[in-house]
Amino acid sequence: MKPTLFTVFVHAHLYIFFIFKNNFFFLVEKVLDIQRCDLNIKSNSSSHHTELYGEERLIVRRGQPFSIVLHLSPSNKEFKEGEENFKFIVETGPLPRRESDTKVTFSLQESTVDTEWSASASKDASGGTITVSISSSPKAPIGEYTLTLDQLGQKTSLGKFTLLFNACVANEKRKEYVLAQHGLVYRGNFKRIKEKPWNFGQFEPGILDICLKILDDSPKFVPDADKDISSRNNPVYVTRVLSAMINSNDDRGVLVGEWADFSGGNHPSLWMGSGEILRQWAESGPVRYGQCWVFAAVACTVSRALGIPCRVVTNFGSAHDTDANLVIERLYDENGDRISGDDSIWNFHVWVDSWMTRPDLGTEFDGWQTSDPTPQETSEGVFCCGPASLHAVKEGEVAMKYDTPFIFAEVNADMQDLVRLSNGKFVKFSESTKSVGNFISTKAERHDITHQYKYPEGSKEERQVYEKAQKRNKLLQTGEKPGLHLKIKLAKNMIVGSNFEVYAVLTNNFLDARTCNLLFFARAISYNGKLGDSCGFSSENLEVPSGEGLRLSLKLEYNRYGTAIDPDMMIQVSAITIDKQTIDFHKAEKIIVLDEPDVGIKLLGEARVNQPVTAQLTLLNSLPEPLLNCSFAIEGIGLTDGKPIKAKVGTVGAKQEAKASIDFKPTITGSSVLLVNFDSDKLKNIKSFIDVVVKE
Repeated sequence: MKPTLFTVFVHAHLYIFFIFKNNFFFLVEKVLDIQRCDLNIKSNSSSHHTELYGEERLIVRRGQPFSIVLHLSPSNKEFKEGEENFKFIVETGPLPRRESDTKVTFSLQESTVDTEWSASASKDASGGTITVSISSSPKAPIGEYTLTLDQLGQKTSLGKFTLLFNACVANEKRKEYVLAQHGLVYRGNFKRIKEKPWNFGQFEPGILDICLKILDDSPKFVPDADKDISSRNNPVYVTRVLSAMINSNDDRGVLVGEWADFSGGNHPSLWMGSGEILRQWAESGPVRYGQCWVFAAVACTVSRALGIPCRVVTNFGSAHDTDANLVIERLYDENGDRISGDDSIWNFHVWVDSWMTRPDLGTEFDGWQTSDPTPQETSEGVFCCGPASLHAVKEGEVAMKYDTPFIFAEVNADMQDLVRLSNGKFVKFSESTKSVGNFISTKAERHDITHQYKYPEGSKEERQVYEKAQKRNKLLQTGEKPGLHLKIKLAKNMIVGSNFEVYAVLTNNFLDARTCNLLFFARAISYNGKLGDSCGFSSENLEVPSGEGLRLSLKLEYNRYGTAIDPDMMIQVSAITIDKQTIDFHKAEKIIVLDEPDVGIKLLGEARVNQPVTAQLTLLNSLPEPLLNCSFAIEGIGLTDGKPIKAKVGTVGAKQEAKASIDFKPTITGSSVLLVNFDSDKLKNIKSFIDVVVKE
């Protein structure tokens, strides 16, 4: 048949194009026959620091070249660089579109460029393979991509790859904040900081897919998938989505928050790592239950898995400012009883910082950004918070998005105590600028980063505060401004189960004697500032001579506080002096964080890959009563096959030792961490850990 425009002949998978003109055929081009494509996973994973995800698929970081190898059929013509009609197509999302940058086509160049999708190629000396270097755009959306080769309309699928964020951070930051799979979360209060081990496990099998599923299940994805996928080029957007999706308040997010009734789920203190939580969510939806440190640790896992450098941060004395006036107001009646109010100060609160640029704010606001997945207040109608630039928080730039005023108050709000008189008026009797934002802590070896949120000691701003304090102190010493001073002194050894005494010390710096009523009471308290049952009370009318001090003791006995405290093992002791004649009120408060008994961990023999090893576990019951339903659990990345191994102990008598031996079989050589949890009816979720080096 005589062709009218052109005819295409197909032979042995080679396309030969002829143009018919003036009764002659002219050869235009021949398409290379690609037998197979090698995604070069091992080499690419090494250069992109993704080898810990495994070698089952190609995972690369954006803006950085990766290479693939095309294996040619022996019948191919010789490959000539610069003469082949190679075009590559990358696509992501359910509806890839060029307008959304979710579908991009690019041709071969002499070399790749680091500003956009690009490719270059070179042939092997044998001529049987072609090595193609592909560089992704540093602004490409993250996610799973397909890669296709287009030769003059003939398309060959080369495979799939997953593209992650690639923050420009120093190697040490990458090791700590992207690659580290286990770390510590800090709890307690600023004078009794306690570390809790946590398995982030971002490289465990299946976790990356679950993290991508979290983005796909977001309410932002469902109504406009194209817009959502396109916006995943921005870590600010992704971090804000994660802040909303780690909690389940507005969606089917990962964790259900609970601070009172834990029936129907796990107490937040029971979790040892993020992997079990994320797998449960992927299988059956929102997981019960989480509190701030669990929300933050899971958010850290997901962020690191997606390539966003992330650290878990604990703020001691964390303000929850509900009326956005940057002041925490605590209200009392004339008897010293707390009047319910919305503002509060948590003994500690945990969130995450993520490292990223802020083109929406300006380069001066690049770096660490705070976001908080714990549902406290809504932001733009959704329970999420951040990311807010730490620089904006430190400088008080509260007009900057997102949620900077709320985070500024968490670390830097002033605190006022007000008493309501019988006539309804409120009188301020205590004020503090130092109660909020103390010993802000992060890293596997505790690092104080308070100076990143607030100006450090010795700076010009801090000197101004110090000079003002010096002037006040001189007035006090000269007697020009006398007053009553109230302090609380704690015992040295306060292990759970023991009885001990605390003291309220009242000093009179007035020129005459003062008579007042001193109230001294103790109540259980949770880490978020919620008060529980009373566990001690003492009061006395005191006449304090001028220049002297008196003290009132309060005995805290286990038979009273043992039934009142929750697993955080905290007791708030408060002392209030009331002089109704002069309407003079003073208050002191401290948080007792009871010590837990230590968990003893000993490995019987060396840990070797694929060989069983025994962990010998012990814990001394510090209580004056038996422990029921005692058990130990261990978990470790590469040690316990991705799930806890448990051993029931049963009943352990008062002051007796709980013992268990648990066997596990390491599957990966190298350094890891073995986490141990002890649980019972009265001593709950006591954790410890040891480093484990697994040998061949």
